[in-house]
Amino acid sequence: MSNKSYLSIYAKSFSWAGFFLPKETLEKCSTLYDFCRVADNIADSDEKIENKKKKFSHFENDFNNKNFDNPIIKNMWELIKEFNISLKIVQDLLTGIKSDINDKIILSSKKDILIYSYRVAGTVGLMMAKILKVNKKSSLKSAIDLGIAMQLTNISRDVIEDSKNNRSYIGKNFEEISSTINLADNFYENSFYSIKDIPISFRFSILVARRVYRKIGHKILNKKNLENYQNSGKIYVSNTEKVLETFFSIFDLIKLSFSYKKDDQIQHDHNLINEEINLDERI
Repeated sequence: MSNKSYLSIYAKSFSWAGFFLPKETLEKCSTLYDFCRVADNIADSDEKIENKKKKFSHFENDFNNKNFDNPIIKNMWELIKEFNISLKIVQDLLTGIKSDINDKIILSSKKDILIYSYRVAGTVGLMMAKILKVNKKSSLKSAIDLGIAMQLTNISRDVIEDSKNNRSYIGKNFEEISSTINLADNFYENSFYSIKDIPISFRFSILVARRVYRKIGHKILNKKNLENYQNSGKIYVSNTEKVLETFFSIFDLIKLSFSYKKDDQIQHDHNLINEEINLDERI
């Protein structure tokens, strides 16, 4: 399977936004996505837990031992070297995915949810930012925020599906789903101003991805109650809506051009994560 088909099959919102990236940069982002997706697919497969643990351990060992017979791992190591990505970030990602390989998963606090969201998605946002040549510390923190926001959106969207797989990241009630979307919105907001520090040829793509993904949360809120939410099936953004959100992203780009916030004016809600993980070491 080619890099592009991984994106187009598993991540339609990202694939749409990727259209606005230069081809070479999209290929590098796809390489990162491939690595994350292969690891994630092991955790999400229908196999027995013990088999999944063995497969994941094998994948992890192949990565740590630089088994370049596996092109996914070889390409990932090339990215790490080219963009000076800290191995701690990759280990955080693998730790997060590995935590899903259990008979039952229950996250019981905001801290648990934020740490999990950082590990499985904030790490990806951070690595993506490095590929997009972002160097400013506050902007890299904002990339973590965007990843966390998107993961909180995923958690809010997949409550019913996750519960069937004995995964309870948040409670199966609309109040908690709404609360998680509102938390995601805070992280989407924190990600906005630092997009200005992304090179201009990449900036629009990130604004589009941010808007399209955020739209999922707003569509969930429009369901008003758990019954409507359950009856909706998997909530996604249609192609027409993607076109509209892409159009609105032009105004985001203009707004960004005329706005300025100092680093210390952007509040990153990282205190709970930093109790367990030193984000400064990753950046």
